Amino acid sequence: MLWNTMGREMQRFVPIEDGSVGMYCCGPTVYDYAHVGNLRTYVFEDILRRTLEYFGCKVRHVMNVTDVGHLTGDTDEGEDKMLKGAREKGKTVWQIADFYTKAFFRDFGLLRCAMPAVVCKATEHIQDMIDLIARIEAKGFTYTAGGNVYFDISKFPGYGKLALLDKQDLQAGARISVDEGKKNPADFALWFTKGKYEHQAMLWDSPWGKGYPGWHIECSAMSMKYLGEHFDIHCGGADHPPVHHTNEIAQSEAATGAKWVNYWMHGEWLLMGKEKMAKSTGNLVPLSVLTEKGYDPLDYRYFCLGAHYRTQLAFTWESLDAARSGRLGIMEKIIQLRAEAPGDPVEPTGRAREYLDDFEAHAAEDLNMPRCLADLWTLLRDSTVPPGPKLGAAFRMDGILALGLSEAMESEVTLDEETRRLLQERESARKGRNFKRADEIRALLLSRGMEVQDSPTGPKVRFAHGQRR
Repeated sequence: MLWNTMGREMQRFVPIEDGSVGMYCCGPTVYDYAHVGNLRTYVFEDILRRTLEYFGCKVRHVMNVTDVGHLTGDTDEGEDKMLKGAREKGKTVWQIADFYTKAFFRDFGLLRCAMPAVVCKATEHIQDMIDLIARIEAKGFTYTAGGNVYFDISKFPGYGKLALLDKQDLQAGARISVDEGKKNPADFALWFTKGKYEHQAMLWDSPWGKGYPGWHIECSAMSMKYLGEHFDIHCGGADHPPVHHTNEIAQSEAATGAKWVNYWMHGEWLLMGKEKMAKSTGNLVPLSVLTEKGYDPLDYRYFCLGAHYRTQLAFTWESLDAARSGRLGIMEKIIQLRAEAPGDPVEPTGRAREYLDDFEAHAAEDLNMPRCLADLWTLLRDSTVPPGPKLGAAFRMDGILALGLSEAMESEVTLDEETRRLLQERESARKGRNFKRADEIRALLLSRGMEVQDSPTGPKVRFAHGQRR
């Protein structure tokens, strides 16, 4: 059962082709580092993919990279983000795109998000966009004004159905500033000529003149190229339905004359204080800031798992500390189980199987990850479940959670003189209730690849997740 934004209701997921799923996810605009608010959406999409695969579906996951033509506003107004980033960084737009694409997928991998089957760059699919615009034009849905090609929403009866937009409000220009070249304020550009913005660096020849594509057309063109003209799932952030996805639907279904996507799924915002974390508000936190402060990227993944993807989530350092403690607590229990049940995990049976059944039911209920985490914790805390089946069930759960449980192991740590001194200082700080200094030392050691865990017999030190010496 999945929540379909189209219709605002829970629906049983039935793929177009039995056992196979086509899934398109709106990817990054690569003019700057992604922040953890952006990355929350990609964690949600990874969980969706892993859940579908867990239940036996073969998923063809396609993600675009917007490396051209995305404006600072979702409408046709604003400045080109690529040009803005290039100017601020003193690089060419091509250098900016390449650098931040690599940075994004580095963060993507650190969060254990599985790579899409297809990663498609907008700049490599310009002809596909031109061909699609030509199809839309041939169907009579476009007009040219000021050298630019616009989609005429008055020709498309179902415009706004995804976002439940009111046609009268759109015609009155309730959400978009007036562009004199448009027949309707909500009409959107399919192709810009070079006259729209000065000093545009990325330009291509087209039947309408030398220029560049509008933002929305790339997703339609590339999803159709790799998934066909009718596919199962389209994902994105909660800010996409009112403009971007609404426009995608209009241009796609205008071109094909048929339904385009069956299920629309959107991840909610990450909040910083009371505002959405976003570059426009200046309250963003890149993943690198977390790692510099000593957090493992999987601490952030665990943090995301603690809230349903359709619920807004408030980011605080205190909540991230709690997530780190929770993840490390799970890893510690897995290490203990591996010591008690050496060898390969056994098939979950009896009570372990019941916990796994609960987990699967919650995962199948619109990706209810908070309940899934609770199922894992309840399993690990149940002393009546034998270590072997318990470990087997936990590892099966991790097929969706992706916290790296199978890699948890006790590691020998040879402490040098400086590390011993820091541990002694930390213990003194804790006994003196100077918890701020104790946390600073713990973060410093974690940044060096060592996790400190307090126990009744004193602090234990082991290599942090993914670290070896």
